[in-house]
Amino acid sequence: MNIIIPMAGMGKRMRPHTLTTAKPLLHVAGKPIVQRLVEDILATSNEKVEEIAFIIGPSFGKEVENHLVQVAATLGAKGVICYQQEALGTAHAILCASEQLKGNVFIAFADTLFDAKFSIDASKDAIVWTQKVEDPSAFGVVKLNANNEIEAFVEKPKDFVSDLAIIGVYYFRDGEGLKKELQRLIDNKIMLKGEYQITDAMDHMLQNGVKFYTDQVQEWLDCGNKDATVYTNQRILEIKKNEKMVSDNVTLENSTVIAPCFIADGVVIRNSVVGPHVSLGKGVVVEDSRIVNSILGEKTIVKNANLSNSMLGKEVNYSEKPREMSLGDFSTQI
Repeated sequence: MNIIIPMAGMGKRMRPHTLTTAKPLLHVAGKPIVQRLVEDILATSNEKVEEIAFIIGPSFGKEVENHLVQVAATLGAKGVICYQQEALGTAHAILCASEQLKGNVFIAFADTLFDAKFSIDASKDAIVWTQKVEDPSAFGVVKLNANNEIEAFVEKPKDFVSDLAIIGVYYFRDGEGLKKELQRLIDNKIMLKGEYQITDAMDHMLQNGVKFYTDQVQEWLDCGNKDATVYTNQRILEIKKNEKMVSDNVTLENSTVIAPCFIADGVVIRNSVVGPHVSLGKGVVVEDSRIVNSILGEKTIVKNANLSNSMLGKEVNYSEKPREMSLGDFSTQI
């Protein structure tokens, strides 16, 4: 099986963090988003993964490319770098990995993480993963027939059709067949709002006898902006709370860590309370502070601070200045 990870977007909603780090390489609970995504996929399949194709923009740079190849290698697969020169939609992005579109193929977009307890049924023609949502009008959804097969893909329905939202995770038994359908869109300029969409390819496959099924994830986690990423960090820490998440090489002086937290090697915490739901990268120093529900990048220093729902990048030096106070009786300071 091959895995294809489209990730060419610039991550503008995650700025300033994506000015120096590609969004899929931002860390959540101690690991890059894209690494957690691939690990989630591998956990659903008993098949050997041969290649992992990362579809990136041409400006990402060699350091990012080498990092992605190394991520694949640590998971026992060959990493392949593919380039999407223009942002022309999901179908166009996937087709940029045309050489990997063969045999069994798993596709997942890199700003999506999921908690799932299923196993891939490799005998099925195609599987589209979904999650139930309260307001389907904001999503692409699938409509099922009496046999629980997908009979239609509906984009942002105004009237209720289904509450099963497509999350951007797909399996295809025939990668070559998918490749032909994606190329058909390009050749015939079949576009929606100036972009080539995978749902158009799947709809045509459905009309020509390919059987699509759906499977649901327990939880669909987004990393599209700062608040969503901090929340995803919180949920991953809860999901992985039975795993070892705190390094043995941590200096803890007159401080308390409230689980679940991820704390990397070389972290120093003095006179502080950290957690719950905090991730601290390698070499972070926290002094005289209270930190909850936040992500701090490698070698960041925080002093005299009270942080919540926060995300600090690598090598940040942040401190809050001590303040003098003179408050009379019955005062409230907000």
